[in-house]
Amino acid sequence: MKLYMHWDMEGASGIFHRAQAWYYKDGATEQDRVDGQRLLAADMRAAITAVLDAGADQLIVCESHHGGGNYRPAEMPQDPRVTYFETGVATEDGRRRWMPRLDETVDGLLLPGHHAMTGTPGAFLPHSRSLDWLDFRINGESVGEIGFKACYAAHWGVPLILVQGDEAACREAEARFPGVVTAAVKRAVSFDECEGLPIAQAHRLTAAKIREAIEKARRRAIPVLRPALPMTVTIRMAQRAEAETAARRPGVTLLDEHTVAAQVDRHCDVMQWITGIGAD
Repeated sequence: MKLYMHWDMEGASGIFHRAQAWYYKDGATEQDRVDGQRLLAADMRAAITAVLDAGADQLIVCESHHGGGNYRPAEMPQDPRVTYFETGVATEDGRRRWMPRLDETVDGLLLPGHHAMTGTPGAFLPHSRSLDWLDFRINGESVGEIGFKACYAAHWGVPLILVQGDEAACREAEARFPGVVTAAVKRAVSFDECEGLPIAQAHRLTAAKIREAIEKARRRAIPVLRPALPMTVTIRMAQRAEAETAARRPGVTLLDEHTVAAQVDRHCDVMQWITGIGAD
């Protein structure tokens, strides 16, 4: 079994304060960054070990929070079955590629450390890639990072099998993806504060959920959700200028002062039309 693990940071175990995840924002300190990255690395080590203990033959790990670089592969489990990427974008076959090595040979996508989409009530640091993106829709349905990453993987027939994060992120995944396994390791008490399980307990819960997800994937008990093609993808942006700039891209239409749209023919193009980086 070959699995793909794509990490974010807001949903990681033990990260309870805004500054630990958004250490690059005003008001955060260097110690906040160190603490947040230490907690993320510990969560990654525990989850990777759980995947290997569950019998995975291959595991690809990447991390993309704030451009990536929040962990050191040398500090992760050293096993020939694991391939590490320090960011979510890498050069593959001579071109820049989002989620490198994700293809039809992968049996399941895991999204640990993730968060709910923009506007989700009762969520810790909800957003949809950017705080300037107020709404991201695929064929008229609002989705967040969980949704558009799963859409990207669907191009190769790869199902989303696990989401780990706060309770709101897990509810979002369960509502949209039948059969997905979730690990809720914390819950929001405000937009920028949350509380959750002690670290060791959170790691045990995540490990148990990983085993459950892998077993379901082996039985092909989790379907691949594929939005109808061609897909209409729209983004409502907070800043008019950002929408106008995006509308200058080929194939992008300005629907109103704040909303842009494009029609794409492949699931793997869900982000390429706006970011310029995707499968090719």
